[in-house]
Amino acid sequence: MPLTQEQLNFFDTFGYLMIPQLFPPDETNEIIEKFEWTIRNRGGGRDHDGSRRTMFLKPIEHRPDMCALLDHPTILDLIGSILGDDFNYCGGDGNYYSGDTGWHPDGSWGQLFAAKVAFYLDPLTRDTGALRFIPASHKPDHFVRTGKIDVNNSLELFGVLPTEFPGSVAMETNPGDVVIFNHDLYHASFGGGNRRRMFTMNCTRRAVTPEDFDIVRRYLGMHSPGGYKLKTGAGIYYPTMIDTADENRMEHLRQPMEIHDQLFPHLARDAVNP
Repeated sequence: MPLTQEQLNFFDTFGYLMIPQLFPPDETNEIIEKFEWTIRNRGGGRDHDGSRRTMFLKPIEHRPDMCALLDHPTILDLIGSILGDDFNYCGGDGNYYSGDTGWHPDGSWGQLFAAKVAFYLDPLTRDTGALRFIPASHKPDHFVRTGKIDVNNSLELFGVLPTEFPGSVAMETNPGDVVIFNHDLYHASFGGGNRRRMFTMNCTRRAVTPEDFDIVRRYLGMHSPGGYKLKTGAGIYYPTMIDTADENRMEHLRQPMEIHDQLFPHLARDAVNP
């Protein structure tokens, strides 16, 4: 079901939105099992010892049944409501998190250009690693941005620990909940254990104007296999994502594929699989 106007207003104003139990327990358990298989067999999870974060790119692209998340009606409605039904899917990352993650944004685009969908696969509270936000910090006129405040230095600046930064909120979640947020929004996590499971889907607006195309090129120049010097064997996506796609899924893949191949022709599918 598409988001309501109230939900869209909330996202636009505060930069994030949590959807409790977007997936029922049976689907959630299946997603967890598939994620576990993927990170252990494709993402280095077997070697995770808790001393640092284990992260790998493209977590939904290694199995046909995980690729199908990009076809899921509830995911399409969620992302489409915010970025448009013709949004671009641009990858993501899968993680066993360990320890704290300091305050940071994932972008500084100054507009609603990119959004991250986050799937947290363990129950998390504010004291056990829940995602935290500084509401409205995605806006260019927010005081954190205009004052160029280093939020992670708040104890020295204001006598306030980063965990207690004024106005910040914690998104306490349970498996099945999904959080979507603007890439420009400041976020962090504190107090978590050494194996917090989480994966993301990163999406952007479809480029239409010359200005849009410039932004997408800059985005994919950094946040893509080419930007990370990763060889997928099929350009911007792993082969399974493309080989199992119908025309509806290709609507979200085609523009990023074309732009990525222009930026990194040596990594294009035709180049690596002549």
